[in-house]
Amino acid sequence: MKKNIHPQYNSKAIVTCACGAKFYVCSTVDKMEIEICSKCHPFYTGQEKLVDTTGRVQKFKKRLEKTKDIKSKKHVLSPSAVSSGSKGKVEGPVLSKVEGIEKKAEKKTKKQIKKE
Repeated sequence: MKKNIHPQYNSKAIVTCACGAKFYVCSTVDKMEIEICSKCHPFYTGQEKLVDTTGRVQKFKKRLEKTKDIKSKKHVLSPSAVSSGSKGKVEGPVLSKVEGIEKKAEKKTKKQIKKE
């Protein structure tokens, strides 16, 4: 090893947590201040808390309910399609989504053909 280029290694560096706990570690820094440690972390203490400041859980539950509603309305046949006997005629939100997906697929294939 080259001399005078490495930082001094402390075998008893003090770590102080925001909860007040102190313990020793080996480090090149003499003192460290941390916000959370194993004595106050919810995973280790068993007191897990759900901190949801932006409403993510509620947003997810709303999206989940919407998808359940869409799945329940899936493949709704129009009255004219049933009476005339034509198969595959779909109405509602499912039709618009399918058409949108088909249009995107056509655009992608056109772009790939132009590149080749």
